Amino acid sequence: MKSHYTNIIYVVFLLFCLLITSSSAQSLIRQPTDDLSTILQQKNGAQPNSILGEAHYLNKDDLEIYSRDYKGSPSNLVTGMRDRPPMSYSLRMESFNTLLQSSETERYESRPFPVGGYNWSLIVYPNGNRQDSGSGFISLYVAIDNSTLVSSHQEVFADLRFYVFKRTERKFFTVQDTNVWRYNIFKTMWGFPRVLPLDTFRNPSNGYLFNGDHCEFGVDVTIHTPFQRSELFTVARNFPNPRFTWNIQRFSTLLGETYFSDVFSIGGRNWNIQVHPSGAVTGEGRALSMYLLLNANERFRPYEKIYVRAQLRVLNQRASSQWRTIERPIDHWFTGPGLGWGYDEFVPLADLRDPERGYLVNDKLMVQVEMEAISSTRYFPS
Repeated sequence: MKSHYTNIIYVVFLLFCLLITSSSAQSLIRQPTDDLSTILQQKNGAQPNSILGEAHYLNKDDLEIYSRDYKGSPSNLVTGMRDRPPMSYSLRMESFNTLLQSSETERYESRPFPVGGYNWSLIVYPNGNRQDSGSGFISLYVAIDNSTLVSSHQEVFADLRFYVFKRTERKFFTVQDTNVWRYNIFKTMWGFPRVLPLDTFRNPSNGYLFNGDHCEFGVDVTIHTPFQRSELFTVARNFPNPRFTWNIQRFSTLLGETYFSDVFSIGGRNWNIQVHPSGAVTGEGRALSMYLLLNANERFRPYEKIYVRAQLRVLNQRASSQWRTIERPIDHWFTGPGLGWGYDEFVPLADLRDPERGYLVNDKLMVQVEMEAISSTRYFPS
């Protein structure tokens, strides 16, 4: 009997030890987990005391904030100073302190102003929007008039840039988001709960509040619409027949200033080679001048340009290890038909006429162009 009683006590004691061990283990597990959570928040850049805060959506009727309405992170915010005043709307106040002291005025809403076929209002919270974590700050928002939306499913995408005039610098402090704001009948108001700390704003030395209680706010509203026109730029590098060779017969008898090859087509464009046997511009009387031309009858759209990379050559007609083919590169944007690019002094006439060099054989000169890259641009609509 005593042995049985002893066994019961031993079992109870064992269970008690297990219970204590389990509790301790949970405590030990919880502590590293909590620490890991804190570390992850720090690595993710958690900023609970950010001045500007996050951009939120506010329901215009009850101003309730929901997590699904958070727009973005503070890293998307851009602030700065600029000379230019707001384009869409300016709100000047000469009695700002009256609003601060009023217990009945939570916000000031401007009259509607039109932008992009919609009506908008600039909204200022002098003491900050408490329901958007803006207490102690100046809060600025823009609301859209629902009645200007065509349908209940319509969405309007807008860029917003808010302005606060700084008298001491004669400039405007600006704040905006790098992302666009999406308005619809369920989300009619967007903005920043923490534009400037109220203490900073009210300090006369900072210049935001001047002449007692004067100040100025503003906003630029830019409507985003899908683009209607576009272009596609591509560069082709592989051509079925990239070379064109021009055999110029009886070269020594050419007395004219300029000669053109037959038209040849490479890369979907028509071209000519132009030569000046006695030289032109700086090469006149001293060197052969040679150019690649976009054919004068080539179809060309306004503002179009064609990038060309090619090799322009005077061929050596003898297999000489001493004298080789003369090659010069072309890397140029052609901006219209009949225009060319090349060299005033491609090869000295003395070298060209030297029979030992093999460039002029039986009074025949062989010039060549090899196309390496030609661009094309498609326009939509065409």
